[in-house]
Amino acid sequence: MTVTDLDLRGMSCGSCAARIEGALNGIDGVRAAVNFALERAHVQHEPAVSATDLIRVVESTGYQASVVVDPFGPADDAPNDELRRRLIGSTLLALPVVAVSMVMPWHFVGWQWLSLALTTLVVAWGGYPFHRAALAGLRHRTSTMDTLVSLGTLAAYLWSATAVLRGVGPVYFEVAAAVTVFLLAGRYAEVRAKRASGAALRSLVSLAAKDAVVSRDGEEVPVPVSQLQVGDVVVVRPGERVATDGVIIDGATALDTSAMTGEPVPVDVAVGDIVVGGSLNTYGRLLVRATRVGADTQLARMARLVSEAQNSKAPVQRMADRVAAIFVPAVLVIAAVTMAGWLLTGQPAASAFTAAVEVLIIACPCALGLATPTAILVGTGRGAQLGILIKDPTLLETVDGVDTVVFDKTGTLTTGAMTVQDVEVQPGEDADLVLARAAAVESASEHPVAAAIVAAARLRGLELGSGPADFVNHPGTGVVGVVDGVEVAVSRAGSLAGVELLAPARQTAVQVTWGGQVRGVITLADEVKPDSATAIAELLAMGITPMLLTGDSPAVARRVAEQVGISADNVIAGVLPTEKSDAIEHLQASGRTVAMVGDGVNDSVALAVADIGMAMGSGADAAIDAGDLTLIRTEVHTVPTALRLSARTLRTIRMNLFWAFAYNVAAIPLAALGWLNPMIAGAAMACSSLLVVTNSLRLKRFDG
Repeated sequence: MTVTDLDLRGMSCGSCAARIEGALNGIDGVRAAVNFALERAHVQHEPAVSATDLIRVVESTGYQASVVVDPFGPADDAPNDELRRRLIGSTLLALPVVAVSMVMPWHFVGWQWLSLALTTLVVAWGGYPFHRAALAGLRHRTSTMDTLVSLGTLAAYLWSATAVLRGVGPVYFEVAAAVTVFLLAGRYAEVRAKRASGAALRSLVSLAAKDAVVSRDGEEVPVPVSQLQVGDVVVVRPGERVATDGVIIDGATALDTSAMTGEPVPVDVAVGDIVVGGSLNTYGRLLVRATRVGADTQLARMARLVSEAQNSKAPVQRMADRVAAIFVPAVLVIAAVTMAGWLLTGQPAASAFTAAVEVLIIACPCALGLATPTAILVGTGRGAQLGILIKDPTLLETVDGVDTVVFDKTGTLTTGAMTVQDVEVQPGEDADLVLARAAAVESASEHPVAAAIVAAARLRGLELGSGPADFVNHPGTGVVGVVDGVEVAVSRAGSLAGVELLAPARQTAVQVTWGGQVRGVITLADEVKPDSATAIAELLAMGITPMLLTGDSPAVARRVAEQVGISADNVIAGVLPTEKSDAIEHLQASGRTVAMVGDGVNDSVALAVADIGMAMGSGADAAIDAGDLTLIRTEVHTVPTALRLSARTLRTIRMNLFWAFAYNVAAIPLAALGWLNPMIAGAAMACSSLLVVTNSLRLKRFDG
């Protein structure tokens, strides 16, 4: 499937978004999601369907569309500037109309004619965007919020104009003028608030460097970041941002990654350390060899994940979209029935007209269309600032029910930086030879145990050779390779039958075998992360059961569990990678809603099977791709923070939807009964949208 993002213009409410989405999804081989808050359509389609076909379908529904060239580029300020000019001009014109209409002593001779002239300008020029959109909808036999606004203001204006020309009857110029101003103010504030809700993603993208200095043939050459290639040596001076992901080959400094990970303290780095693009170099000069460039960098992937999440829809939003799609036609019917009812009961035509106008104006479903997407925009953006990437908003509704969080051990609860504690050999064997051959085989593996063994051998000055021949990795068990013409196996201690375990029971141990005999056992230790115990305590306080799931020995698993505060009854140890997903499914079968936290390739299946997969961003790409949430920071306390943020975002969505529904359910009957002034109705409609967006913006203050 090909993916195309479209910028949309002309939408005014959730019913517009629902209509465009329905039209796009009506094309064979197309799956589209339209985001009203972003004014964008995210379309997956077969190659046979072109972008031109998609744009043509959007235009056939009465709206404009264009292909998004730069999804992270600066927003177009032209529509916002035009809206501001109309708002200021209409306000200046409407103030005299409202003043002279509402204050009886100011009714000078001919005041109605002045009101007619000023209101004509307000309704025709100030309200032009509403009337234009309503007319476009009429041509396509559809109705939107603009239909209600246009009908309401034009009805008040035409009724009043007719009364002035005939010289008899009440006038409602102040209604037409004030409602137009209120709705322009609401639309302008709404646009500004929607822009603020997407500020987090824009600030994330702004971290990317535009240019880089590359060291080539002893010279420093400035080049655009887009021209960087893997292997380039990038020079990073103090005060500059690292241009791309890479490894430091010269220099030392402290990097400020707070804007990407939420980590407030700069991280000390030196030769051999991995750095990510967008990090701010605080004081030292660095030479960084690029390992990932362009769209493959962590910053680009973060921005892409957040953008895709913001373009997606939570299930609760789809329900709101279905309501919005039928809401406007229903309001038109209610307004007609209201007017007919007043007339049939013998009420004056002016009263019947006023009640119908009140229904039209107060019932606009803007708040309904903004309730969910603005909360998702702000929530996912704030998550990105805290180092939490919410990849799919559908998981928000699962978070509420999570009662179990299952942790992988190595690299998740522990640092993953294991160190060799001891090399214990059988009688007659040489410890250095055992360690050297083990390291030679493990040099072809990326497992933390392998890295620790290789580091220990190099620390002792042992010769490792050029690496093993015929290397084979047996996930969860060990590795095999040919060294010095001998087949050497390094495997989890106790995984071979009939072998007596030499290592201490509460440490990680691997056995080194060749010639059909175990030659020795290497014991290793892995330090628990400093914040693991605090994170586990937070989960327990939230009423969530933490569990440990690891392929390590039960004794080692129990030791780690004891250190972090996980009950021994909640430890599952000695499982193979293929068995981790089985363990998750067993927990789910017992009625639990499970979140899985892991960082390795061997966790990817379990992450996909869990109700919510939480991948540590420092881990393997397969784990990150499989997870629903990616935790950029390596600290474990981001797990409860991510759960709280997700729950807070869902709670905000529900509050928004409740207000949007409650407002319309309460307001329409009041308007139909004639208990609301049309001006108050217009102000209330504008305020309802602002209340929903403002409530969503509160998520920007979430701090964990």
